[in-house]
Amino acid sequence: MTAYQDDIDAIRELKDQHGSTWDAIDPESVARMRAQNRFRTGLEIAQYTADIMRRDMAEYDADSSVYTQSLGVWHGFIGQQKLISIKKHLKTTDKRYLYLSGWMVAALRSEFGPLPDQSMHEKTAVPALIEELYTFLRQADARELDLLFTKLDAARAAGDETAAEFVQSQIDTYETHVVPIIADIDAGFGNPEATYLLAKKMIEAGACAIQIENQVSDEKQCGHQDGKVTVPHEDFLAKINAVRYAFLELGIDNGVIVARTDSLGAGLTQKLAVTHEPGDLGDQYNAFLDVEEISQAELRNGDVVITRGDTLLRPKRLASNLYRFRAGTGEERCVLDCITSLRSGADLLWIETEKPHVAQIAGMVDAIREVIPNAKLVYNNSPSFNWTLNFRQQAYDALVEQGADVSAYDRADLMNVTYDGTELATLADEKIRSFQRDGSARAGIFHHLITLPTYHTAALSTDDLAKGYFGDDGMLAYVKGVQRREIREGIATVKHQNMAGSDIGDNHKEYFAGDAALKAGGKDNTMNQFG
Repeated sequence: MTAYQDDIDAIRELKDQHGSTWDAIDPESVARMRAQNRFRTGLEIAQYTADIMRRDMAEYDADSSVYTQSLGVWHGFIGQQKLISIKKHLKTTDKRYLYLSGWMVAALRSEFGPLPDQSMHEKTAVPALIEELYTFLRQADARELDLLFTKLDAARAAGDETAAEFVQSQIDTYETHVVPIIADIDAGFGNPEATYLLAKKMIEAGACAIQIENQVSDEKQCGHQDGKVTVPHEDFLAKINAVRYAFLELGIDNGVIVARTDSLGAGLTQKLAVTHEPGDLGDQYNAFLDVEEISQAELRNGDVVITRGDTLLRPKRLASNLYRFRAGTGEERCVLDCITSLRSGADLLWIETEKPHVAQIAGMVDAIREVIPNAKLVYNNSPSFNWTLNFRQQAYDALVEQGADVSAYDRADLMNVTYDGTELATLADEKIRSFQRDGSARAGIFHHLITLPTYHTAALSTDDLAKGYFGDDGMLAYVKGVQRREIREGIATVKHQNMAGSDIGDNHKEYFAGDAALKAGGKDNTMNQFG
């Protein structure tokens, strides 16, 4: 007996209870529809995926080679195709997630049109995208299971019991496309109450992991732009608490909070921290301020001052009413941010860096782990980095350290195509290839993501097609560059009608109307040309 058969038998018993009024109901058709609709609510998805993340975090603690990965997506179809490709090529979705990028929501999903990553987009667009992503992932399940049901019917019709048993085993062991989403809530879109309300919507849509950053909400900047402003720890911790309360209210007791610090690139703070005694958290935050020592006589109208012992200090305040941190304190501030967040309810850390450098990341993580040994990172393998230039420079520096002759290279011009194929370029590419493995082994990176890769791939593939189609190649540009590759590489979208659900719809019509069903998948359907 199989789970699939058990469900059929249970529905048959239910049908018998209703007598002749349910004569038209086929128990196996109901079982199929139930299998295709495994997740009925977003909260079911949030709990299922939170369990996955917690298991993966524990496995990483035991073995740093089993890190997790994701790609940022901006549309349900893109997320769906990513997971279909993962299953096709890697045979499992294990340790592969989705990342929902606030940057891409702002740039691609706002009703205002393209916006910079400054939390100006509608905050409701974030839970809407989570719901859309899971709608498309669930549809991918329905489609693949529908294909298996079709194979099962064909095997039965041919009297091939062995084939039928094999297909039924595939149905019973089917692996869903539904995976965890790490969802970006930016700086919380307002005060802690606003953060709580939005977090609830995100969790109800299916999010098991919410990433929140320590920038000030009304001055939020993209993590790789200038002008970032952080808030004192107590302000940030209130928002972490708000997210935790949202998880707990909705029954997702093991929901995951990713605390992101932008302190490495943030030279400004919105306000001074409240401090009650020397050495407390507020005092530690204020100790990083750029100040000048003054006397009582030097006080000016409107000055804000702090004391340190008997010393009177005036923080350097800008015309914007923001305060400046001392240069060179970014890494130390990051470490304090991370320790404080983990001690106050966060589960994972995100340190936004200005370059992908394992040693730099590891230096901060080592300091954090002196206090919290199992501290783990989510790391942004960002397209904002020039990976080629950064790693060629790292390779150059490594060769110099080894005493190698680097006179053939200009360190400032290493992007130059003339260096492609050189020893230095090969060394750099190998460092890029191993960056995720090395970062997870040495720098505590549990999850590697790329925030907005599919933004770039969409632009690049569209450019390739437009160049050829509107140029001399005409239709050959599409046929050779797209359709022929889809056919030969087994890309599901070549049968775009099937991908959009036409075969599922035909089967439903047959369930509902029997032989009277008017179906689209007959002999004249041009999709038959693809086999």
